[in-house]
Amino acid sequence: MSVIRPDHKAGSQKGRDKMKVRNMTNSNENKVANQFEIEADNGDRFFQSYNSIIVKLSAGRVTLDRHYWDYSRTTGKYRNIFLHEPKKETEAKIKSGEYTLANLN
Repeated sequence: MSVIRPDHKAGSQKGRDKMKVRNMTNSNENKVANQFEIEADNGDRFFQSYNSIIVKLSAGRVTLDRHYWDYSRTTGKYRNIFLHEPKKETEAKIKSGEYTLANLN
């Protein structure tokens, strides 16, 4: 999977899905640098922190990047917001197998 940057110019590239990229926002609704929500035309959603995909939501399944899902405090804060749950709940879902760990980058 390639990482789509917010300054990416979408053209008519054959065979590629179009993606919408939005900066995540803080509690004051200000855009947060380097934290992005990505939505593909097929409905898949992603959370990207800096240049790394952290979470993929696809067909009701959650996949977290095995190397970066818990990389830093900031990544964790916005991952929690994206998933609408605290880290403890994410960890429990990984342990139970509800969430999958994979290489997303």
